[in-house]
Amino acid sequence: MNAAERFVAPEYYNFVKEVEKFASDSSKIAIKWVSENGEILTISYPELIAKTNQYANALLNQGIKKGDRALLIVPKVPEAYYLYLACLKAGIVIIPCSEMLRAKDFSYRINHAEANTVIAYSSFTTEIDRIDESLPSLERKFTIGEQRVDGWTSLSKLANNESAFYEGANTKRDDMAFLPYTSGTTGNPKAVVHTHGWAYTHLKVAPTLWLDVQEGDVVWATAAPGWQKWVWSPFVSTVGMGATAFVYQGKFDPEKYLELLQEHEVNVLCCTPTEYRFMAKLNNLAKYSLPKLRSAVSAGEPLNAQVITTFKQYFHVDVRDGYGQTENTLLVGTLPKMEIRPGSMGKPMPGYIIEVINAKGEPVKPGEVGDIAVHKTMPILFKEYYKDPERTRNAYRGDWYVTGDQAKKDEDGYFWYEGRMDDIIISSGYTIGPFEVEDALLKHPAVKECAVIASPDPDRGNIVKAFVVLRNPGDSNHPELIGDLQEHVKALTAPYKYPRKIEFVEELPKTTSGKIRRVELRQKEKELLQR
Repeated sequence: MNAAERFVAPEYYNFVKEVEKFASDSSKIAIKWVSENGEILTISYPELIAKTNQYANALLNQGIKKGDRALLIVPKVPEAYYLYLACLKAGIVIIPCSEMLRAKDFSYRINHAEANTVIAYSSFTTEIDRIDESLPSLERKFTIGEQRVDGWTSLSKLANNESAFYEGANTKRDDMAFLPYTSGTTGNPKAVVHTHGWAYTHLKVAPTLWLDVQEGDVVWATAAPGWQKWVWSPFVSTVGMGATAFVYQGKFDPEKYLELLQEHEVNVLCCTPTEYRFMAKLNNLAKYSLPKLRSAVSAGEPLNAQVITTFKQYFHVDVRDGYGQTENTLLVGTLPKMEIRPGSMGKPMPGYIIEVINAKGEPVKPGEVGDIAVHKTMPILFKEYYKDPERTRNAYRGDWYVTGDQAKKDEDGYFWYEGRMDDIIISSGYTIGPFEVEDALLKHPAVKECAVIASPDPDRGNIVKAFVVLRNPGDSNHPELIGDLQEHVKALTAPYKYPRKIEFVEELPKTTSGKIRRVELRQKEKELLQR
């Protein structure tokens, strides 16, 4: 039996059934939540399922139906698990949204997806209320949390009065379950359709083969709700395996992270390369002891050899790299007991047909750079780009889905990341489309033209850099202008997308047809950093 058969879900499937397998044991902890000020809350698996059912009943009794689409805007709180499970169990399509998005981001998602529901944490409602364009599909706005918000209905209060029993919708494996949006190099974000069957496939691959999650483990995956990576690791890979999801609702601080790992005896850790880098740079690592940490993984960009060596030296754990996308799941990784080759993302998951191909769709020879591609028969792939058949077709080259990332293979089959074949920027694990940053900059009255690229950075992998042509070249002498432009971008789009570097130029390099040559700007930046 090949991967295409082995990892395909039954015709009728709902991920919540996996979680309910652990609901008979009241001693089994599903979530351990810690606030920034040290407050601790634990939720057992029976309590998790009871809350899931109450939230599902509350949504259904408010008129939301199977197949309806809902934006979810929630932080790192237990309610994130209740809501995601409730929506899945009821067949409501989840549109994960980061709280860092802005009004225009939300309005695009609501209108494009024709969402009729928004569910937001009470402190994250402001940007929704700032939307000034028509939202014809939107019918209901719910909050969770204690704070009362005018114009919004408290879903938390409704759920508290609902039954803790709910049988669940009869969802098929091909029914839409998730609709995450991912940045594109041009135009608006792409909406990626994932089905209920995708969760089954992911559960068979990432937690078992790569993360090495075992029932009863304490798993800390630091991704936040609103990102597909949260669906990957803190959610499906953890509560789907009967493990404890450790949730820290606080800002990143390398010393605090190590204290939490030690105090709460974390077994499995999934961090961004940036978080690992800052932890490895601390001068007092010898004061921390992590004997319970068995598995540590990283994804988003290649991890430095120094970080791998440091964690091995001080904590006796191998930090293993992996690679995947919003459009799929883990594709390539360094599995437990595999030889670690620093800088390599590892090998394709067992049974999967993943190659490095050329422009003709043919696998390249070892050492040659090509496009990372997944065979179309693999069940890890997304169903389609929502409402965009042309973009869906263009994502394939013959029998291969082309990821947009480039790599080379060595003689032993290890993949080595080379970069994006387009202009996407990956910074601190965030995927950033240059178009949306450029669009924000162009709305500033001082900006005539601009181009955004990735600038290599030792801590974040890359940072956003903008080359800006001013309407009045003399404005470049104003020392406050760079800060003003940065704050302007933060106000119009998610703050993590702002350009940390801005360089004023007289003109931008262009093709004869007038297209900006970002490749030339990237080369210029590379040469500048090498001086």
